[in-house]
Amino acid sequence: MDIAAIKKQLIGLDLVAQLALLADLFPGKIVFSTSFGWEDQVVTHLIFENNLPIRVFTLETGRLFPETYYVWNRTLEIYRKPIEAYYPQNELLQEMVNAKGPNSFYESVENRKECCYIRKIEPLKRALAGNEIWITGIRAEQSPNREHMDNLEWDEGNQLVKFHPIFDWSLEEVKAYIKQHHIVYNTLHDKGFPSIGCMPCTRAVKEGEDFRAGRWWWEDQSKKECGLHVS
Repeated sequence: MDIAAIKKQLIGLDLVAQLALLADLFPGKIVFSTSFGWEDQVVTHLIFENNLPIRVFTLETGRLFPETYYVWNRTLEIYRKPIEAYYPQNELLQEMVNAKGPNSFYESVENRKECCYIRKIEPLKRALAGNEIWITGIRAEQSPNREHMDNLEWDEGNQLVKFHPIFDWSLEEVKAYIKQHHIVYNTLHDKGFPSIGCMPCTRAVKEGEDFRAGRWWWEDQSKKECGLHVS
């Protein structure tokens, strides 16, 4: 796939036109993954409000916040568009919990990565299978890991192209867009949660703390990623 050629076609287009172009270039093989955070709600609005032929899915880990489920449900009610849920494989999850208990991820990095794999990575593989373009809502400033990424890039692990339409947006731009278009969002963001994942693994951050400080806060490591967006 000639990513450079695709990039040239995207130059000068607004976000809706960029998404529409990719949907036209890869009909039926373009998907967007949402976790119902600020950024994902912006991209969901762009897709649903403009009736773009892009399939939207989410990873239902089974351990999400009540506020996340509320946003999910309200998004369905507002746009009347489907959001497909991908669940962990029952046998894998059952085996892990039976062997190590429901909170084994607190005990070691290895256990946490195992939980992330079962609840997120493996379902993601199934959701992406057969597709050629994966759209995300990630932004460059969200994590040091992401500063070297590009808004259109090859994902070697999943063997497809990833497109991050709001990659260069600031958080203030995201908030302004949400306010301007009256987009429903997760109220945990107003309570100090910049990044919202599974409830046992996410906490609010203090003023001045790193963006990712609220994720897997008990781990002593500089790069905190579950593996979904590691290049």
